[in-house]
Amino acid sequence: MKKPPFDELVRTHSVRILRFCRSMHAQPADAEDAYSEAFLAALRGYASLPEDANLEAWLITIARHACIDVHRRNARRAIPVEQLPEPVGTGPGNTWSGGFSLGGRPENPGQGSEGEIDVFALLWRLTDRQREAVAYHHVWGLPYAEVAAQVGGTPAAARRAAADGIAALRRMIEEERP
Repeated sequence: MKKPPFDELVRTHSVRILRFCRSMHAQPADAEDAYSEAFLAALRGYASLPEDANLEAWLITIARHACIDVHRRNARRAIPVEQLPEPVGTGPGNTWSGGFSLGGRPENPGQGSEGEIDVFALLWRLTDRQREAVAYHHVWGLPYAEVAAQVGGTPAAARRAAADGIAALRRMIEEERP
């Protein structure tokens, strides 16, 4: 299979990469940083990528590393403030749900605009392993063998973490509903 031009690769995978980055970061600005860094790194390495490479796996690996880099950078430069600003992407016109939302009330934490529960915000209440397994398998669509390769462990452990994460999300959604 011949590699597509890079701009076509971006058009094809940009929404999924952004959703993945959003599932890994609580703040939309951090997700956007990781998304941008991922595609910059992909652009740098695209010319040397073999023609038969699995482009989705390659991009998700780059995006995961970019997300880790953003987490590390943020951990090093915490700045104390008296009052936190309102989170970006909340309220009417919120585009951060990425199509993943359920009915709820916007004044509650974990809920988006106009009665939608922000599932991405609820992901942050999961353990790291559950969040990664849910994001890789259910947002990105990777099989459990590839999820295990990304997070470490066995495919069975990845399946268990994803199942536990989905069960926890269901409980949280039920608690958030009026």
